[in-house]
Amino acid sequence: MSMQNDQVNTAPIQQFISQVKSADAARAREVKLDIQQAKNLAFTLGIVMTKLNGNLEEILAKKYSKEDEVVQISMDGGNSW
Repeated sequence: MSMQNDQVNTAPIQQFISQVKSADAARAREVKLDIQQAKNLAFTLGIVMTKLNGNLEEILAKKYSKEDEVVQISMDGGNSW
């Protein structure tokens, strides 16, 4: 299975968002992460961004790999009316 199809564990991102929401609700001036939380968040964001970039490249490759459709038009000068 390729990395493109693997499920990404977004729990560190969800935990960070929850932490920010809680801090905001408490009108805290800062949010602190220990090094393990920061590493998990950084690695998860890296995986998510890599996956999104791969998905975008795949979409663009499919879009531009299609050959342009050729339409031929024949005109007879209107004699068959």
